Amino acid sequence: MLEKTMRMNYLYDFYQALLTPKQRSYMSLYYLDDYSLGEIAQQYDVSRQAVYDNIKRTEAMLEEYEKKLSLFQKFQKRKQLMNELKDYVLQKYGNDQQIFHIIKELEELE
Repeated sequence: MLEKTMRMNYLYDFYQALLTPKQRSYMSLYYLDDYSLGEIAQQYDVSRQAVYDNIKRTEAMLEEYEKKLSLFQKFQKRKQLMNELKDYVLQKYGNDQQIFHIIKELEELE
């Protein structure tokens, strides 16, 4: 469950602009703020089932966006390559602060 929550949080970060305000709100409350379905339902004066259905549809949409655009997958690959680059630089050049400063700036562009 934790892995799914982390994945949904990342997908939400990448694709939230493509969601409706209601979808963003439900997903934010459920995944980021750890509200229960009942708490969200009470806040919006809807049934727990309505919240559940909305969240499940939104999850499917986020997965579909990722399937088509691969932003999260590319992010993970860049992160992996940056770690490999850091390891290589450390082995090859030691603790060269100028190179590590450049790598840090590249990471901050994410």
